[in-house]
Amino acid sequence: MREFFIRVLDSLIGVFVVLAVIVVLIGSVGAFTGTTSGPYGMSGGGNVLAGLAILIAGSLYICFVAGFMYLGLGVYHNTKRTAEAVEKLVNK
Repeated sequence: MREFFIRVLDSLIGVFVVLAVIVVLIGSVGAFTGTTSGPYGMSGGGNVLAGLAILIAGSLYICFVAGFMYLGLGVYHNTKRTAEAVEKLVNK
């Protein structure tokens, strides 16, 4: 049962990364083209710098968060392999 949850977590992290990339792309395109609206429904023209800032900051955020999540899963898998190797050595 534990392995099932680990596999599901791995899949969910992948889904999270894909969804986050889509959201960052939509947000940056919205800022580029000016399709986002401000307070009271006022919409302004597109701002290239805002679009680039959202794209760069969002990409860095996704890299950090997904990297730490995959790092945690990697620690789990390495610990599991180490325990199996030690157990194999003890049984010899």
